[in-house]
Amino acid sequence: MKVFESLDAVPSDFGPSAVTIGKFDGVHAGHRRVIAELRELAAAASLRSTVVTFDRNPLALLRPDRCPPPLVSNAQKLELLDSLGLDATLVLTFDQALSELDPGQFVRSILVNALHARLVLVGSDFRFGAGGAGDVALLRSLGAQLGFEVRLVEDVRAAEGRRASSTWVRELLAAGRVSEAGELLGYAPCVRSVVVHGEKRGRELGYPTANLAPDLEGLVPADGVYAAWATVGEDRFAAAVSVGNNPTFDGVPEKRVEAHLLDQDLDLYGRTIEVAFVEYVRGMVKYTTVEDLIVQMGKDSDRVRAILGVTRAL
Repeated sequence: MKVFESLDAVPSDFGPSAVTIGKFDGVHAGHRRVIAELRELAAAASLRSTVVTFDRNPLALLRPDRCPPPLVSNAQKLELLDSLGLDATLVLTFDQALSELDPGQFVRSILVNALHARLVLVGSDFRFGAGGAGDVALLRSLGAQLGFEVRLVEDVRAAEGRRASSTWVRELLAAGRVSEAGELLGYAPCVRSVVVHGEKRGRELGYPTANLAPDLEGLVPADGVYAAWATVGEDRFAAAVSVGNNPTFDGVPEKRVEAHLLDQDLDLYGRTIEVAFVEYVRGMVKYTTVEDLIVQMGKDSDRVRAILGVTRAL
């Protein structure tokens, strides 16, 4: 997949293209349905399947007080889009200048002049241009003038009828319901960061942990203990992951993500680790004694093995 980080980066001979536009935060099941349809239509018409997205949620500029935390970093988003077999993604910097383009300017500069769009896929609630002044009807009118067709994509709905959305994924993660979030996303929700030094309490207790630096990529779920897969380079390990501030010990105020790689004792300091949350195991508990905590950590490890289907190393 080619990645263009500005309009100027798009080659003058790019296209003709089939395009869809959106934030694509999380690249969830609804986004995947749109992209699958986009690729199918693009292939049938010999067009380049192309996503247009933004370097931030537009609300970060327009209404920062209402802007939710992102589900994934820009790097994670591009990796997810790349995995879906797109030809190209255009990442636009959502700045004041972009926010002030009127609908006609938006369509001409991006869809027509840069991407040479012949087909544009959008949802029924799609808005574009300054103040969200453009709607699907206007997009169709502009398409008739400028040489591209507009098609609507149906919403993806879960069994209970709710529309798949990034908002719903955030709600599930905030409740620790990572397995349900994974179903809605189409993959296990992930965070990643560099492994940093901690207080080494886990090692002293017989359960060494990889402590993730706080500048995490991805949205951290609710406090608790989780069964997860931890990936370091090309290697993947079963892990019991703690999210929270470890209430058994005093003086640990910040929320942390710590991964205990089962049956492993590796030097991971300075390396990047990705944690994919599979299932919630239990909430955070303040134990009366360290011995009680050690017993519980053993139970947690056994529970994680059962969830992930791995056996204890001999």
